[in-house]
Amino acid sequence: MSVSVPAPVPVPAAAQSSAAAQRPGAAEPAPPRPAREGPAAAVMLVVGFVLLSLNTRVAFGQLGPLAPVAGFGTGTLTLLGLLPPLCMGLFAPLAATARRRLGEERGLFWASALLLAGAVVRILGLPGLFIGTVLVSIATAVVNVLIPVFVRSRFEPRRVGVMMGVYALSMGVGSALVAALMVPVWEASGHSWRTAIGLAAVPAALAALGIAPQLRHAGRGAGRGAEPGAARTGVPGSAGAVGTGVPGSAGTRAGDTRARAGGAGVGKGGDRSGRTGRLDGLAWSLIAFFGLQTLLFYTTLAWLPAILVDAGVAKGTAGGMQSLFILGVAIGGFLTPVLAAARTDQRPHLFGVLLVCALGYAGLLVAPASAPALWAVVLGAGLGGGQAVAGVLYVKRGRDHDHVAALSTVAQTGGYLIAAAGPVTASVLHAVTGTWTAPLFAFVGVLLLSTVASLRAGHDRPAAGPAPVAGA
Repeated sequence: MSVSVPAPVPVPAAAQSSAAAQRPGAAEPAPPRPAREGPAAAVMLVVGFVLLSLNTRVAFGQLGPLAPVAGFGTGTLTLLGLLPPLCMGLFAPLAATARRRLGEERGLFWASALLLAGAVVRILGLPGLFIGTVLVSIATAVVNVLIPVFVRSRFEPRRVGVMMGVYALSMGVGSALVAALMVPVWEASGHSWRTAIGLAAVPAALAALGIAPQLRHAGRGAGRGAEPGAARTGVPGSAGAVGTGVPGSAGTRAGDTRARAGGAGVGKGGDRSGRTGRLDGLAWSLIAFFGLQTLLFYTTLAWLPAILVDAGVAKGTAGGMQSLFILGVAIGGFLTPVLAAARTDQRPHLFGVLLVCALGYAGLLVAPASAPALWAVVLGAGLGGGQAVAGVLYVKRGRDHDHVAALSTVAQTGGYLIAAAGPVTASVLHAVTGTWTAPLFAFVGVLLLSTVASLRAGHDRPAAGPAPVAGA
């Protein structure tokens, strides 16, 4: 007598992955990868990404070369140096809203459009320069937060370090090219700083045009939470989410669904959403490292020509050193993420960046007029590396798209607010002492603080048992 056996009921792959992830000791599902695109689409993606990156810091590098020759007052320069980090800190949370409602692609496009508008407004006299700088800074705040998430979601995991390096390199090259043109354009236009400032509208327009083709992907990214295969809890980076396959990042190793000791970002226990209002050690370390590095970057960007002029360097030469500084930013900004992304522990790279910065500031203290080009490039390479490697830290320490976005947002919100104190503090120290020696020594002290702050942000902590369940 034959017995018929019912055919097995097919189980959806997503359910299998979820069940497998919940079994003790089970291996993680294969990490999801971005969908492959055709050659033409891939070229448009890279070109748009580069054009967007070229424009991101252009407006902030224009005033340094013009400051010694255009007659801007100390108060004007101090306020214009304060506005970018202050606005980027205050408006970084806006990126989370833009991402939730628009997705990364639309968010980046509209931020580029706002940046173009700000570049145009900056031409309209001194009041326009202030208002336009605020608009540019708000737009840049959104771009800064969305770029690491965009890179993680649109590029292969093995390309993350390279693309973050390309972002920083392009950023530096665009800013350096425009900065190098400031004084020649100012002279050729009959000493019109408005004409020189207006150059920023060209790369801003190219950035908006370059990123526009990616709007066809916008529907796929809007409201994107945890990556495919992750448990949909509605809590960014909550327990149960699996990783994305970024080398060395959380979620790529078996058993990494367990929370690392000490937490991994925002909130506590299994709830990483920040609803508790508490930040863990990783978040504070990212805030401190990024904030101190950004403080040094924007303060040096604002005052390097003045430091060199005070040391006896000719005004025109000092303005040219600003371009070399930004070129150094591009070099360090490309190399550091590429090297750091290849490792699971970024602490050696962070310490290397801080050491290069210390060498640059030591040169400005000991022999500023003897080799200003050398100190400008060295200092730029160190500070550029420090700025760029932060994006790698968000991607490496984040478990999924939402967690990367949360880490990027909280680090840049707190970090830029810390950085806003830099240009003003340096100006006050210079006014009180009558020399740039005190501010330069203060910069070295900030590097020492940054060394301590980077320890937690630079590596993953070992797994320490199952994550506590939210609300348990």
